[in-house]
Amino acid sequence: MPGHALSLRARLRYERDKTLEEAVRCVARSLGLNYIDPERLYVVRSYGSRSRATARIYMMPSAWRFALNMGPVYLIEFISERFDRLTPMGKAEVIVHELLHILPAFSGGLRPHGRLVNDGLARRLTSRVDEDCLRLLGGDEESR
Repeated sequence: MPGHALSLRARLRYERDKTLEEAVRCVARSLGLNYIDPERLYVVRSYGSRSRATARIYMMPSAWRFALNMGPVYLIEFISERFDRLTPMGKAEVIVHELLHILPAFSGGLRPHGRLVNDGLARRLTSRVDEDCLRLLGGDEESR
């Protein structure tokens, strides 16, 4: 239509990131979240998102799991435009926050925000994250 700008949305792109995946697993181990099965936790980075979120966690719906004959699976998406700007401690805090959504039964469900999933709890737990995990996130001891 003449006189109207056509807004073309940038193409959303995803990629696996093995280093970030290892950092997520390291954080889970360092906090003693032993109920998280690292073989059923996946990590992707997204590029081109307009989301205000820094990260999102997804679970595989029950109907899909039934159809594919698979157990519970979780995926954490890190929005690169926001996540990459953070310090290693900031990245660790985001990871902790997303991991808190996973139920201890690792049953495929997600905890909502509230008493057990909130920024204050994530911040407190992040102070217990191993230095090795922070190094995987691009930091060293000075980044604390």
